[in-house]
Amino acid sequence: MSLHVESFGSGSAPNLVLLHGWAMHSSVWCGVRDRLAEHFHLHLVDLPGHGFSPACAFDLQGNISGCMLESIAEILPESSTVCGWSLGGEIAIELALREPVQVKKLVLVSTTPCFIKRESWQWGMEASMLQLFAQNLKRDYKTTMKRFLTLQVNGGSDSASILSRLRKSLAERKEPDEAALEAGLQILLRSDLRDKLKNIRQPVLLLHGENDVITHPEAAKWMDGQLQESELIMLPHCGHAPFLSHPDQFIKGLMRLRNGVMA
Repeated sequence: MSLHVESFGSGSAPNLVLLHGWAMHSSVWCGVRDRLAEHFHLHLVDLPGHGFSPACAFDLQGNISGCMLESIAEILPESSTVCGWSLGGEIAIELALREPVQVKKLVLVSTTPCFIKRESWQWGMEASMLQLFAQNLKRDYKTTMKRFLTLQVNGGSDSASILSRLRKSLAERKEPDEAALEAGLQILLRSDLRDKLKNIRQPVLLLHGENDVITHPEAAKWMDGQLQESELIMLPHCGHAPFLSHPDQFIKGLMRLRNGVMA
C-alpha cells in the first residue's frame, strides 16, 4: 500500500515528516508548510484511510501496529525528524522505537502517552466520554465533527479565525474511511505508551498548549520527566493546535531541534 505524501523544499535539507491527528489530513499543516520548507525537506503524510491515502487492514484492538505503522515506515526518508500531532504523536513514538536508524529526532505536538484516565494516570479523558463520542460519530458524523473541531481550538487566542481555517483545510479532502476512524478511536481508548518512553534514545521536542482541553498539559510535563533527552515548550493562551494558533513559536521550536540547541 502506498500512502499519499507531498514533499516540499530542497532535497539537500534535513528531512521533516509531519503526521496529522485523528480524523484530519495533511492539509492542516498548510499554514506552516511554506515556512518550514525554507529550512527542511518537508514530507506531509496522509495517514492510512485519511485524505488521499487508501485504507488498509486496520488493527481494531487498539494497537499502533500492523498496516498503519508499516505503511508509514515504508515511506520514511533516511535520517528524518518525525513530527506528530495528537494521535500522530503516539504513532511517531512507535515509529521512533521501531525505526531508530530512520527516525533521528522526534517532535510530539499536543501528545499524551495515554489518552484515557486510568487508576495510575489522572491526566486523561474518561473512557465513557470517548465511547459516547464514538457513538455520536456514528449517529451524526457532521455535527459530532463540528464539535470536535471546536474543542481543538478551545483555550487559544483568536479561536474563531483558527476554527475557520481548520474547517476550510479539512474540507479540501474527502471524509476519512470509517474503519480508519474506528481504528484511531481504539488506539486512543486502549493504547498506553508510558512504559515505552524510557526506551526512546532520540532527542525529543515537546510542544503543548497550556490551555489544551483534549490532551492534558500535565501529560507533556510528565513525558518531559521520563524521556532521556527532551525539551518542553509550553505555549500560553494555546489550545490543541499550536501550529495553527502559534505558528511562529512552533517553527522556532523546530528550528531549535534542527540546530541542536535544545535546553
